[in-house]
Amino acid sequence: MLKKIKDSSWFKVVGNKYFFTGLPFVIWMLFFDDNSWLMQRELNQEIKQLKQSISFYQSELSRDRQALHELESNPAAFEKYAREKFWMHRPGEEVYFFEFVEE
Repeated sequence: MLKKIKDSSWFKVVGNKYFFTGLPFVIWMLFFDDNSWLMQRELNQEIKQLKQSISFYQSELSRDRQALHELESNPAAFEKYAREKFWMHRPGEEVYFFEFVEE
């Protein structure tokens, strides 16, 4: 029975001295090293999230550039934007704010 186990192909692989020295090395490199597979996977996910945020901010930047171009080309739109966003008013003009309260 023991001779049959020793002659099997899997025992030749597992019983090899290089297998016993290589297996801990592979386990160490996959899970415990600073550049492990787990760390690389986590870093790749972070890179993917950063690329998504880059594309989001580029689209926001192009939208803001377009709005800025419209404000520069149209003085009435510039005044409207200043009144709505910054509550600015002309000298001598009274501005009233109405607050709606729901009960």
